Amino acid sequence: MRATAAAWFLGMLATMNPSVMHAKTVSVEQLDAIFQPLVAEDSPGTAVIVLKNGEVEFKRGYGVANLETKTRIATDTDFRLASFTKQFTAMSIMLLVHDRKLSYNDTLARIFKGFPVYGSAITVRMLLTHTSGLRDYEDLYAAQFPGKDDRKIPQIKDAQILAMMKEQGATDFPPGSRWRYSNTGYAMLAMIVEKVSGKPFGAFLGQRIFAPLGMNNSVAYEKGKNGVPHRALGYMKNDGAWVEADQSSTSAVLGDGGIYSNVVDLAKWDAALRNHTLLGADEMQAAFTPVQVPGGAKKEDGTKTDYGFGWYLDPYKGRRRTWHSGTTTGFRTFIERFPEEGLTIIILCNRTDLQPETMADRVADLYSAH
Repeated sequence: MRATAAAWFLGMLATMNPSVMHAKTVSVEQLDAIFQPLVAEDSPGTAVIVLKNGEVEFKRGYGVANLETKTRIATDTDFRLASFTKQFTAMSIMLLVHDRKLSYNDTLARIFKGFPVYGSAITVRMLLTHTSGLRDYEDLYAAQFPGKDDRKIPQIKDAQILAMMKEQGATDFPPGSRWRYSNTGYAMLAMIVEKVSGKPFGAFLGQRIFAPLGMNNSVAYEKGKNGVPHRALGYMKNDGAWVEADQSSTSAVLGDGGIYSNVVDLAKWDAALRNHTLLGADEMQAAFTPVQVPGGAKKEDGTKTDYGFGWYLDPYKGRRRTWHSGTTTGFRTFIERFPEEGLTIIILCNRTDLQPETMADRVADLYSAH
């Protein structure tokens, strides 16, 4: 009888998923202590989720989503992701490559008829990796409204950015010769998705990413066309008082930062990346391979960086990770994943004075000690 029981127990161990066998190594109290002191109950705040091997270690909201209604931030509260969006734009392109409707070597001139000659040197891969040299649409657009308050400038959209690039005669540097973070490039990628798929970018995201993954409250927000469920408004402090700062002249651009989502849906995104739900490991490798340029990729301050397709790849204290931040009017967001450790940290804020990257790194430090 004992032998039978022992055999049964060993069999169970052999069939159990290792991801559900981990022991909690960091307490809820330790994690809560990072966030709770930073947010008053009646102020804008943050939503947090910490995942270990696919299991939720910590999930909590702090503060309010809307100062007028006093709606509290919950884990299903939707925040504007800002540049956190770029990994979804990149995945959209990768899905079209998987469908054999697009190649990473296709050029702007080939995809868009009538695009200026300079577009023949700019490939889809360059757009994904911020090496295209395309001019900054934000600077070009702001120059059309000298001295005007940004709140009074009409919102620009992705299609207008494509038209704007068609009016340019050259790039800021030879395509592929250096790395420079480019919101223009990701707006152009959204337009490529529309051109190649024949569907609006938001619809493509919904049909190919959000719906299959069950990300039911995630949306590429387009005013007048759709809504944002459980929406958080963005805020900033002005002379010690909270001021709504939810939209800017560039907030309607989808490809570089227009997705709204929440930590529950983003946990499903993390699971899809871990389990290769949308694309196989071999296909995903391109997203996590650092781009190579002469002299290496460098940020504006001269520090070295590594970037793939919609993901930064810089390690943290020697630990391999993939990450991205989002910064826009009223919002700060951050995701960092440590694939070899099975650790993912996602932080969404509807206020500009919090630093989600710093908070995420404090969480990562707790786990490095265990």
